[in-house]
Amino acid sequence: MDVVIDANVLFSILIKTSITSRLIFDDRLKLFAPEFILEELEKYKSDLLEKTSLPEDFFIRYLSIVRKRITIVPKVDFSDFLQKGKEISPDPDDHVYFALALKLDCGIWTHDKAVKEKQNQVKIYETKDILAFLK
Repeated sequence: MDVVIDANVLFSILIKTSITSRLIFDDRLKLFAPEFILEELEKYKSDLLEKTSLPEDFFIRYLSIVRKRITIVPKVDFSDFLQKGKEISPDPDDHVYFALALKLDCGIWTHDKAVKEKQNQVKIYETKDILAFLK
């Protein structure tokens, strides 16, 4: 299953070990993210470190693992879809995830329920949906 993963899913893995943590490493999932996700992780790094009390070196190792598991797609590779992403994304900050999902013709894995309720052009998966698909 191909799916675009958004930053809140990655944040949740750092904050709490859960089923989501295991799913990230399930080989039946092919995960994609816009390069923007790395900026998001860096932007909220201090908040994440504070919430989790994790040492910074753990965070750096985590980013390294993320880069190996998730295919990071440069914005230039899906720039033709950015305008459409802006039009359909309920949150202007998330339009790059929508643009990439449109380019790849796949859904988005997110913990943001509002995204699912406020648009109907891109399939939105919550963790429970990913689990159901993999069973």
